[in-house]
Amino acid sequence: MTHDNLEEFSDIEFDVLKELSNIGAGNATTAISTMMNLKVDMNIPVIKFLEFKELAEVIGGAENIVVGILLGLQSDLDGMMMFMMDRESAAGVINTILGKTGAPVMPEDASFDEMDLSVLQELGNIIAGAYLSAISTLTNLTITATVPSLAVDMAGAILSVPAIEYGKVSDKALLIQSEFSEEDLKVEGYFILIPTLESFDKIFSALGL
Repeated sequence: MTHDNLEEFSDIEFDVLKELSNIGAGNATTAISTMMNLKVDMNIPVIKFLEFKELAEVIGGAENIVVGILLGLQSDLDGMMMFMMDRESAAGVINTILGKTGAPVMPEDASFDEMDLSVLQELGNIIAGAYLSAISTLTNLTITATVPSLAVDMAGAILSVPAIEYGKVSDKALLIQSEFSEEDLKVEGYFILIPTLESFDKIFSALGL
């Protein structure tokens, strides 16, 4: 079955997308845990379709400074995927990976240095790879990703990129809000998945729906 818009998805199809997203987020969290050499616990993700204009509010408001890692989807799926987290979460991850124990929370006027950005870029690669690998394994579809681009900016500015690129296809995106933590670190991360409608149809078809 082909769809002309997201409103046509059945409850079963929504449930399948939620389950795929749940598994993908779990896979990504495991990869983060390995990268940080920590036992990281993940809360059950909150998964929902939101309009582009609603996404920024979930992430703390359009003017909230966030780290965004954006990549395009290729091969069997077309679209875009983004992973976002606020500066404080990003700084906590960087400090943990680089072994900066007891490092203070990042001041508002501070910026990430070249090493910090390199860590975030690698984190984006690992998260995206783990997430897409889970979907690929479950659907038997070939999914490749472009080299991630990294931005530190206001949430509204970063989210304008997929809104402009895919707003003509749909005004909604699939948001997976996940929280992972260990003893001294709590990180809220946001996966935003924006496949084309044709790509959603390929996913459903691959799963026999």
